[in-house]
Amino acid sequence: MIRNEARTKPVVGVIGLGIMGAPMARNLLRAGFPLVVWNRTPQRADALVEAGAERAASPREVAERAAIAITMLSDSPDVAEVYRAADGVLAGVTSRGRGRSRSRERENPPVLIDMSTIAPRVARELAAEAAARGAAMLDAPVSGGDVGAQEGTLSIMVGGDAAALERARPALEALGTRITHVGASGAGQVVKACNQIVVALTLEALGEALVLGSKAGVDPAAIVEALGGGLAASRVLEMRGAKLLARDFEPGFKLDLHAKDLAIVLETAREIGVVLPGTVVVDKLFHAEQSRGHGGADNSTVVRALEALAEHAIGTPPGP
Repeated sequence: MIRNEARTKPVVGVIGLGIMGAPMARNLLRAGFPLVVWNRTPQRADALVEAGAERAASPREVAERAAIAITMLSDSPDVAEVYRAADGVLAGVTSRGRGRSRSRERENPPVLIDMSTIAPRVARELAAEAAARGAAMLDAPVSGGDVGAQEGTLSIMVGGDAAALERARPALEALGTRITHVGASGAGQVVKACNQIVVALTLEALGEALVLGSKAGVDPAAIVEALGGGLAASRVLEMRGAKLLARDFEPGFKLDLHAKDLAIVLETAREIGVVLPGTVVVDKLFHAEQSRGHGGADNSTVVRALEALAEHAIGTPPGP
């Protein structure tokens, strides 16, 4: 059990211990938060338990024990299942309410934070279901990739109740350096969709630049160095430029996940009548890379689709 002297900070639960969730959970431990964790594959929790976290038997138990429960999962169906299942988060909120006085729960309702990237519509639906059970739910997707998760420097875009955000802010500050309240429920996911458009198109533009310059006979390393000193400089160039030069496609953020995010972007655009021509093109390039078996690689692997079209790999001698 979490000892009383460790409970000067609220108990935080983390559900989903993948590339992003595990380092985020570790940062919460380092910040002194008592931590309860659950993952569908139990072995992924072992290292965190050794570091001081407690293992829950189900998402329901996490919600029963934690004042702040965070989910970091892959997609809308995964999040919906973890929340709505018989042993899910919402069931835990309900049983939590039965075990405490109503006045205490009204004064300190649990805060549920989904930090996954899901459809805004699903975020709004789950927030309404949580509110009906007496909990506040925030949609708080992140940007910054695995490096940001490891270093605690994520950018966190939050939709939902402002008062609930203030209660959760100390925990979020252990995870990110920029926490922005962007509006009502679902707004966080809308802003994340905007973020994913910019990242995808910037990766594709960087790939175009390197393929063009390399095939024209210019050293790709010189291109990256020059771009980094001008208006074309970007966080994407900073974090992915060297990896592209080394042809290192170990995933910081998998192409499959970014393709899933673009599907959410395009679905949302159709729902509200917005045309996104650049996103459509990059979406097709992502699908081309998935068809080549590169879906598990880093999203910067989109450059390989451009290389195939140009019949030139960056860093190789130009043809005749």
